[in-house]
Amino acid sequence: MGKMDEQIIVVGRSDLFGVGDSSLVFQGTEQSDLSVATLKKRMSDHFLVMRRGDAEENPSYKQPIPYAVLKKGERYFTYKRLGGGGEKRLYGKLSIGVGGHMNEVKGEIDFQQVLARNLDREINEELIVQDAETADMKTIGLINDDTSEVGRVHIGVLVIIDLPNGARVDVREKDKLEGSWNTLDELRKPDVYNRMESWSGFAIDVLSHV
Repeated sequence: MGKMDEQIIVVGRSDLFGVGDSSLVFQGTEQSDLSVATLKKRMSDHFLVMRRGDAEENPSYKQPIPYAVLKKGERYFTYKRLGGGGEKRLYGKLSIGVGGHMNEVKGEIDFQQVLARNLDREINEELIVQDAETADMKTIGLINDDTSEVGRVHIGVLVIIDLPNGARVDVREKDKLEGSWNTLDELRKPDVYNRMESWSGFAIDVLSHV
């Protein structure tokens, strides 16, 4: 089965944002506790499974994506997407977020648990994380960007994972990713920030306020 035949979780745009009421529609990062809780509740109530190839071409549906930023002290794990695989539209971009499409979890109907299981899988597929048993994870907002081809069919659940100082992180597939640790000041430098994929740019903009 090709990756476009993969069955992924989606939610109808109208089910997520509502019809005739634009109060929950946003571009960039949404951090209001009430709005985030409402949108996540709608994801939980209305999510369904769809063939990925169909979802990627249909902006009437949003694909919820857990998007985790790994932090250790004052530094954030940053990686560059290489040409060895993954999303071709993002090759060469820099990112501070780890995540991917969500699949149905057999026997699990709680959306938050489905999200957590998928995020754990994505992190372990892309990274090798060691000595991180005491890591603290929390959702700090949602990301939406309807101005780009990729963003139009996705919505991100922005998560911060605060790692203990002794934790070690490395990329698993070195032909696909190249990793490093950077401070917010380093990430905000124009020659770095301007190479960030859009979601990472949104995340960087709000991290100093978390």
